Amino acid sequence: MARFRRKSCVTLIALVLLVLIITVVLKSLTPEDSAFSSPVAIELFQGKKNDNQIRRDDKADSKPDQTQMNESAHSDKDEELQAALRKFPPPNYYLHVFYYTWYGNPKFDSKYIHWDHPQLPHWDSKVAQGYPQGRHIPPDDIGSNFYPALGPYSSRDPSVIEAHMQQLRTAAIGVLVVSWYPPNEKDDNGEPTDDIVPLLLETAHKYHIKVAFHIEPYKGRDEANVYTNVKYIIEKYGEHPAFFKYRTNTGKLLPLFYVYDSYLMNSEQWAKLLKHTESNSIRDTPYDSVFIALLVEEKHKRDILTAGFDGIYTYFATNGFSYGSTQRNWDSIKAFCEDNDLLFIPSVGPGYIDTSVRPWNFQNTRNRINGKYYETSLSAALEARPDFISITSFNEWHEGTQIEMAIPKTSHTVYLDYLPNKPSIYLEITRKWAAIFGGERRKWQE
Repeated sequence: MARFRRKSCVTLIALVLLVLIITVVLKSLTPEDSAFSSPVAIELFQGKKNDNQIRRDDKADSKPDQTQMNESAHSDKDEELQAALRKFPPPNYYLHVFYYTWYGNPKFDSKYIHWDHPQLPHWDSKVAQGYPQGRHIPPDDIGSNFYPALGPYSSRDPSVIEAHMQQLRTAAIGVLVVSWYPPNEKDDNGEPTDDIVPLLLETAHKYHIKVAFHIEPYKGRDEANVYTNVKYIIEKYGEHPAFFKYRTNTGKLLPLFYVYDSYLMNSEQWAKLLKHTESNSIRDTPYDSVFIALLVEEKHKRDILTAGFDGIYTYFATNGFSYGSTQRNWDSIKAFCEDNDLLFIPSVGPGYIDTSVRPWNFQNTRNRINGKYYETSLSAALEARPDFISITSFNEWHEGTQIEMAIPKTSHTVYLDYLPNKPSIYLEITRKWAAIFGGERRKWQE
């Protein structure tokens, strides 16, 4: 009996030791920072499962601690962005800026695109002989009289698009008007860019900026193709929250399209697309929109009206270059628009210089005068009481109309810069006038 009790005691001790060993081993296999190591973590994880309702079994083996870390990091990022946005002035959606996505570099595009722009010959061969020809050789020699703070960037670089949105918000600009060619179409010196639009929309939305489209004059553009273009844009991008729509005076909420060099098609062609009376008209269809024509010559006013356009813009940043871009004409153009129920959108710019790509074109250069040229243009636009103001441009570097940040650059190529002002001077001037424009608009509506 004593022997039996001794055996039982030994067995009990062995069992206790076994339990202790198993406990120690299991504890060592459980990380201290596991998502399941505290009741709070368990509650958060269960709550997350309920929020997403059906979290599939094939994802059940993902590490919960990693998921929590990712979500926390994402949340922190969102909070940081919202905090940053609160520091920016509110966007003015009546202030539009023309934006170009045609730039490329070796990192993102396997080569430089547009930064290596050729020097274009004068149409008179005798004049052309007196000026250099050939292509620019980036990164030190680019097709611009200024040098971008971001360097010769790619329009596909997400960090560049992010930086651009921050600059646009610094300037209080509400609508980015992207230069657009149909899929597989391109400008003379670039590559197709429609596939950049989704990233542009996503990033713009984060910064509460809207995106409108500037339809370029690609080869074969006619009324039938424009209908197809508009249908494509609306079906592919129209439901995105960053897609710009304008509420007309009839209460309709419609997309707005700028049409560059609209005069290349005659008014009869445009009327087939834009007049309600035409059988193939886009009006009163799901693709009906607000169409803005480019006014170059005075005679184009009647053509634009006959064609059935909804408004006029002037694009060129060179005061005096065309009838439409001559600021002293803006009051009469506005009166014409009011009489005919058209929107008037004058285009302003900080200056103009394109001698890096058109070395013979000195007569159209407009000196920035440390921002005075820009402020004079903005003041002239405001005096005409426009419906919107468009800015030429955010980043048309070839023509020197950019308000994007530029820096001094020393190389064998001589560059202009914004000194003695900061690289952000034209963003700051824009922000100032965005506020003035917003205040004036409120007065006009009283």
